[in-house]
Order: sequence, then C-alpha cells, then structure tokens
Amino acid sequence: MDNDLVQLLRTVIREELVPVNERLDRTDERLVSVSRHLVDIDQRLEGVDQRLESMDQRLEGVDQRLEGVDQRLNRIEEDQHLIKSAVLETNERLINVESLLENQHRIIELLSARSIEQEAKLKRII
Repeated sequence: MDNDLVQLLRTVIREELVPVNERLDRTDERLVSVSRHLVDIDQRLEGVDQRLESMDQRLEGVDQRLEGVDQRLNRIEEDQHLIKSAVLETNERLINVESLLENQHRIIELLSARSIEQEAKLKRII
C-alpha cells in the first residue's frame, strides 16, 4: 500500500508540475529570444561604435586641415600687412619724388628763362 500511495503521490505531483514545467519551458524560450535580440542589439551597437570611430577619425582629419588653413590665413594676413606697409612707404617716397621733380622742374624753367634772357642780352651786345 505504501508503494501505491507513493506512486499515486508521484503521479499527482507530476500532473501538478506539468503546467509549471510548461511555464518554465516558455520562459526559457522567451529568455532565448531575448538573448538573441540582445545579441542583435550588441552587433548593431558595435556597428554604430565603428561608424562613430570612423567619424571621429574623419573629424580629426578635418580639424587638422582647418588648422592648416588657419595657419595659411595667418601667413596671408601677415603678408598682407607687410604689403600694405610697403605700399604706404612707396607712396610716401613717390610723393617725395614728385615734390623733388616739381622743384627741379621749377628750377629748370627758371634756368631756361635766365638762359633765354642771357642769350637775348648777348645778342644785344653783339
């Protein structure tokens, strides 16, 4: 009798455990599905990370290029300043040269007038 009772208890426990086992099986399936989704998400995130690293490298290249452009612009600005100074200095010199030329022109006109006057006096004398 004890054996029959044990068998009966085992059968009852098995029948009661069937829904629990089914739930556990479904839970395992869900966990496997979630794990697969997590693996997919991890792969996608790795792809995103790689793309971001690539973008970072590209941006570093752009930054380096911009630094080069900035240096070039600074050199151009310095050159422009030097050219402007040279042009202003040249203008001052030209003004001085023009002034000298005007003075020389007046002197030449004065000397020409004197020369003509002296030639006229010489012709009168002769």
